[in-house]
Amino acid sequence: MKVRPEESLKIENIVASAKLTDYLDLPEIASKIEGAEYNKKRFPGVVLRMQDPKIAALVFGSGKVVLTGAKSIDSLSKGLAILSDKLRKLGIAIPKKPEYKIQNIVTSADLATPINLNKIAVGFNLDKIEYEPEQFPGLVYRLDTPKVVVLLFGSGKLIITGGKEPEDARKAVIKILSDLRSIGLI
Repeated sequence: MKVRPEESLKIENIVASAKLTDYLDLPEIASKIEGAEYNKKRFPGVVLRMQDPKIAALVFGSGKVVLTGAKSIDSLSKGLAILSDKLRKLGIAIPKKPEYKIQNIVTSADLATPINLNKIAVGFNLDKIEYEPEQFPGLVYRLDTPKVVVLLFGSGKLIITGGKEPEDARKAVIKILSDLRSIGLI
């Protein structure tokens, strides 16, 4: 049974940010949380890698954190809860349910058929695409609705980046399919 392209979506990475407090003592956090990495010369924050879920938290002195590597909204929420608990154990006042803001969702999809990027480059709206096969093997297509960037590859594989919610990728795939049908390429 063939999977429809909009059902082939797979979240590869979610990046989110949160403000947990107004100040964090990074050397103290690095010394008291097992596995924390802190090298001020290389990176201005503490890096905490979690295994379940597999997420990295970048913790900054400003009290802001960036979470990266999540494969689902649930794992993102779980990762923020784990980080918050670790910081509370150090006596730092962290809100009971800290809120995060999704900055970027990277999703892959598969059209399940090879596509001709040269014909797409000619057929699509030129001010919305970049295609320079000598420099990059994919065609870059910037959508306005949803506001995402789609990388199309000749294999029919897609990477959708810039989404703020998982539904953005599904809408982007449906739009791509519609655009490809309108120029007779699928």
